[in-house]
Amino acid sequence: MAGRGTVKPHPGFKASDDAAALNKAMKGLGTDEDTIIQLLTARSNSQRQEIKATYKTLFGKDLVGDLKSELGGKFETLMVGLMTSPLAYDVELLRNAIKGAGTDEKVLIEVLASRTAKQVREIIAAYKQEYDDDLEEDIIGDTDGHFKRMLVILLQASRQQGVQEGNIESDAQTLFAAGEAKYGTDEEQFISIMGNRSAEHLRRVFQAYMKISGFEIEESIQRETSGNLRDILLAVVKCARSVPAYFAEMLYSAMKGAGTDDQTLIRIMVSRSEVDMLDIRTEFRRMFATSLHAMIKGDTSGDYRKAMLLLCGGDDA
Repeated sequence: MAGRGTVKPHPGFKASDDAAALNKAMKGLGTDEDTIIQLLTARSNSQRQEIKATYKTLFGKDLVGDLKSELGGKFETLMVGLMTSPLAYDVELLRNAIKGAGTDEKVLIEVLASRTAKQVREIIAAYKQEYDDDLEEDIIGDTDGHFKRMLVILLQASRQQGVQEGNIESDAQTLFAAGEAKYGTDEEQFISIMGNRSAEHLRRVFQAYMKISGFEIEESIQRETSGNLRDILLAVVKCARSVPAYFAEMLYSAMKGAGTDDQTLIRIMVSRSEVDMLDIRTEFRRMFATSLHAMIKGDTSGDYRKAMLLLCGGDDA
């Protein structure tokens, strides 16, 4: 996926120049938001980390703290997100999703269904280091039933590698027998296969399943399961088919209809801008009657919109 982001390292990057420009933009009365936007959306995350360290050295102040005091609302959330390293960002998202009152299942599903096994292992280690807590224990304490079981399997980050040719047909048969072919649903079978097989293997299983049952696996999951379990199984299926298409659909859902789910919008634009935003844009245009750029433009405003459109990186009208 390298190089499929809209945000790239800035050539001729000089951390001290950038730190000075940001300090000047926030000094005295008023804030020069345009400088902040233009600068931070045109630097890679590792360059932003350098700017943060240099800012502290040059001015004895915390750049993120200054941004928080100068900016506000969604715009502030977006800029602070850009200043957080990708790993720390995921760790913070998961922590906020399970700590305090209520659980944000949507965030748990999105992060754990879409990250690679290596990323999940890194998240678990960083979570332990940051909070001295066990992520799996925290998630077990905050969820229940089959949904909890699926999250725990994803946290094991031990998917089989490659395609097991001998198991494609039997996996498809097992899924059919566990759902469409019986009264009631054997959720354990869905959880075990969806949680433990590689994306390539699952794609082949879905083809075989379609031949056996006459249904796409998504249709069967919709019919056979409900609530958070249904949501996480669908997310795993969609990510196995195409991670960029999964995020394109999430972005569309966040903006369609009345109101905007800004938290989801910010989360995806921050976490995918350097990874696969170009592919997400392509999928978005393929799946919906509009471009991601046009939809963001119509759904946001002010400095928040300016920054979002720069992260989007262009229109596919």
